[in-house]
Amino acid sequence: MSLTADLLLHAYSAGVFPMAEHRDDPEVFWVDPKRRGILPLDGFRISRSLAKRIRNGGFLITVDRDFAGVVDGCADRAETWINSEIRDRYMDLHMMGNAHSLEVWHKGELAGGTYGVTLGGAFFGESMFSRRRDASKVALAYLTDRLVQAGFTLCDTQFLTPHLASLGGVEVTRARYRALLREALEKEADFMRPPVPDPQLLLQRITQTS
Repeated sequence: MSLTADLLLHAYSAGVFPMAEHRDDPEVFWVDPKRRGILPLDGFRISRSLAKRIRNGGFLITVDRDFAGVVDGCADRAETWINSEIRDRYMDLHMMGNAHSLEVWHKGELAGGTYGVTLGGAFFGESMFSRRRDASKVALAYLTDRLVQAGFTLCDTQFLTPHLASLGGVEVTRARYRALLREALEKEADFMRPPVPDPQLLLQRITQTS
C-alpha cells in the first residue's frame, strides 16, 4: 500500500504514525507505542533560564513561513526516521492545511523549529530541531501557548524523551492516549488563528496555566 496524505490522516485518527528506519530506507512502517508521550497543555515547565532566553534572546517567531526548512532541519542529523517519501507526504499535508510549522529565527537565519499534523483538536508533534542554544525549547513554549489559544486539547509527542520530560512531558498508556484522542478529534481548533504573542505575554500566559 502506497503512502498517501489521506492514509496518513486516517492513521493519525486511529492513533498510529509512520517512521522509516533511516533516511535512505524506502520502506515505511507504522508505530503504535504501548506508552505514548504527550505534552499536557496546562503543564508546560519553564525554567528561569528559558524564560530569560525567551525574553532576551532576540528570537523572531513565525508560523508556516518555512515548513520545508523546518522538516529538513529536523531530518538534518546523523540518524533520522524522515525518508524522502515521508517528507513528500508531509509537504502534501501542509498544502492541504493539515500540517504546520513554527519557526524560530535569529538574525535572519532559521535557528530552530517544530512541526506536526493537526486533526480536530489534536496536534501530533512530529519533530523539532535546534541550531542555536534552547531554540527548540523556545519553539515548544510558543507551540504550547498557540495550541491552548487555538482550542487544541491534545499535544502528542509520540515518545517521551528526557528533553520533553524536562518541559513537562509525560507518558500515558495506549488506552488512555486513545481516549484523549477520541475526545480531541471531536473538538474544533484553528492552528493559524492566534497571533504570535510578544515574549512578555507568552511568559505571563504560560505561568498562569502551568
